[in-house]
Amino acid sequence: MRALVRTAAAAATALALLLTGCGTGGDGGTDGKIRLRFQSLAWQKESVDINKQLVGEWNAAHPDIQVQYVQGSWDSVHDQLLTSFEGGEAPDVIHDASDDLADFAYGGYLADLRALLPDRLTRDIPRQSWRTATFDGGVYGVPFLQEPRVLIANTRILKESGVRIPTPEKPWSWPEFREVTEELTGEGRYGVAWPLKEPVSVTLNLGLSAGGELFHRDADGKVTIAMGEGDQVVPGTIHDQVNTDRSAARTALGMGGGDTLPGFFGGKYAMVPLGFSYRQQVVEQAPKGFEWTVLPAPAGRDGLAQGVSPQTLSVAEDSPHKKEAVRFIDFLLRPANMVRLAKGDWMLPTGTEALADPALHTADRGWATGAALAGTLRSAPAQSVRGYPEWKDKVATPALQEYYSGAIDAAELKKRLVADGNRVLARYQR
Repeated sequence: MRALVRTAAAAATALALLLTGCGTGGDGGTDGKIRLRFQSLAWQKESVDINKQLVGEWNAAHPDIQVQYVQGSWDSVHDQLLTSFEGGEAPDVIHDASDDLADFAYGGYLADLRALLPDRLTRDIPRQSWRTATFDGGVYGVPFLQEPRVLIANTRILKESGVRIPTPEKPWSWPEFREVTEELTGEGRYGVAWPLKEPVSVTLNLGLSAGGELFHRDADGKVTIAMGEGDQVVPGTIHDQVNTDRSAARTALGMGGGDTLPGFFGGKYAMVPLGFSYRQQVVEQAPKGFEWTVLPAPAGRDGLAQGVSPQTLSVAEDSPHKKEAVRFIDFLLRPANMVRLAKGDWMLPTGTEALADPALHTADRGWATGAALAGTLRSAPAQSVRGYPEWKDKVATPALQEYYSGAIDAAELKKRLVADGNRVLARYQR
């Protein structure tokens, strides 16, 4: 899920949703029509426009089932939804991200969609995507947009350096990536800038390529943390780039993704690892004549595998019109519509048919590179782990920040992630 949206509007948005009764509007009105509320988290103008267009197209074709578009915010969605669930005023159709669904699924706030989903949609979305929204065997969301992490690179610097340019077929390995960033460093320039204000998901998701798992579930379903060799490849690489090679900018560690772009455009960084959707900001903000390219993230023992938390569409358990709500979701996620949504958000669709659309396989703006990575995407490691938010906020975030800055060593990082982390998870699994 993207933490890109401005906080200034977040509180106002949440308040507006509550004041307007962001409620389960499925009750039929006096005219006999069914009315559903669809809370969308689209925030970029292009994406908002497409979502509203699709709602309008549905309403025109279904006069007896009318959908109202309700604007939500990524910044406040979890707390806002929790309040609306507990108050019995949840929207019928809920846009969220799979890593935010666990508490709502286990809490009984979301409908299990298995008996409601049409076969077309079930078949079209790959099994690994469905796993991201599956909890205790139930399916509580339809994953529809996903975002790999890629390297956005300065084309001129790469060409002048003479380094091998990676492709999805022949990516850099993690050791080669470290060597390349050293070669690209010099004359006031860093080979890479890692924006790690929120370091946990980046570390865990990219760690899958090296065989990292970190979270291990036993036969009884109990989850424990164990840090093996594969879990140390990505954090070790970043740590050494910052503290040993000096090929990664230390000042970038406290930045969000967008904060690195001015330095990238100015030639201070040769490459920046970012989510695929950041290409839109690059297109909009890059100075005239600036040449950039999209490269795959480094590969490890398990190739280009990386974790993702797709955007999802769910139905409130309290909605009196679940079938109609799922019909609307099915309409939104028809292949042609899924392509429209993906292009509007600069992301990849999960649907097999939509992903095959030629518009998503052009070399322009890196679409082809992203599409080539789609088959390597897996459920984020902590997707269904209860207690993960607390572990992330209280244990993993500060530990990784200190490790990447050089304040603690690898042994201390392992001790804190594992020992302190298992104490946190144990409280949720009694």
